[in-house]
Amino acid sequence: MNDSNANNPDGNVIFSGTKEVAENLKFNEAGLQEWFGDSISSAGKILKIAQFKGGQSNPTYKITTEKQQFVLRRKPPGILLPSAHAVDREYKVMTALQQTEVPVPKTYGLCEDEDVIGTPFFVMDFLDGNIYWDLLLGDKSPAERSDIYASKNNVIAQLHMVDYESVGLSDYGKPGNYIARQVSRWTKQYIASETQDIPAMNNLIDWLPLNIPDEDETSIVHGDYRLDNMVFNGNNEVMGVLDWELSTLGHPIADFNYHCISWRNIPDLADKKFCQENGIPTEKEYRNMYSEINGRNHDEHWEFYNIFNIFKRAGILQGIMGRVRDGTAASKHAEDRGNQVAPLAEAAWDLVEKNYK
Repeated sequence: MNDSNANNPDGNVIFSGTKEVAENLKFNEAGLQEWFGDSISSAGKILKIAQFKGGQSNPTYKITTEKQQFVLRRKPPGILLPSAHAVDREYKVMTALQQTEVPVPKTYGLCEDEDVIGTPFFVMDFLDGNIYWDLLLGDKSPAERSDIYASKNNVIAQLHMVDYESVGLSDYGKPGNYIARQVSRWTKQYIASETQDIPAMNNLIDWLPLNIPDEDETSIVHGDYRLDNMVFNGNNEVMGVLDWELSTLGHPIADFNYHCISWRNIPDLADKKFCQENGIPTEKEYRNMYSEINGRNHDEHWEFYNIFNIFKRAGILQGIMGRVRDGTAASKHAEDRGNQVAPLAEAAWDLVEKNYK
């Protein structure tokens, strides 16, 4: 299985940092200044607006003002898939989590008035830390790698322990039946974005709804918890989790399994000796770390969640491919990622045939 987003040693060069705002993603800067004046008056005058290189789904901008730096996330312009690009949901969950042990950037405001800059957006703190794209952390020492893996494990374990009702997120999703709803969601997105016939994807669409495990539980789930969606401080601790677009109320083990797929598709991470020599936990060790923190048993149905999450990843990437087709993709690297859909679907179907046939 090869998902180009699973590990990208060059990602820091390709996706990190900012660039001039792409012509099709420019907006009314005077409208934004007026909004800042009303909503974040202490920020002062906007001095510079730049576009982050990453962020294929929701265009993301660095806003430099007289007083500080901010990040703006907006819906992209153009015709969009239903339920996609939900910046309002990102804002809601990040705001709610500020009162928990889960580190998130401070949020300042949500604007749903499309007359301001053309599409809805929200503004949050710019976190001046490190984002890593290489899961092998080749430029780090074994001790530093161990700290980074321990911190990201702790954060997702803490996330799944948050009482979603007490932080005001009881209406953030439908408790229970998460897997069935997700299979339906990504099936619809795949079909709406389809650019070629992929037999393995068709097989998965038929197989998954008939094989969902009976066990069920509900927590806040991130939906795309990856190393490059976290900002780390100088002590190798997560200082902020980003990109909450796919978050909802869902199944914690499915969410954790998605996070663990890297051990399956990066050969070095599957090598126990390599992990031990380089300060990286093996998949089993990492799974046990999670269970020790929040007490959840992850072993039963682990293979099903592997299949489901590869299918989900394929659905996400097909959505990007559909936006390439429609001319609304927010990154020039989007097509490369979309081309991974068929290999991912084939890998997931191989797991079905290996474990369930």
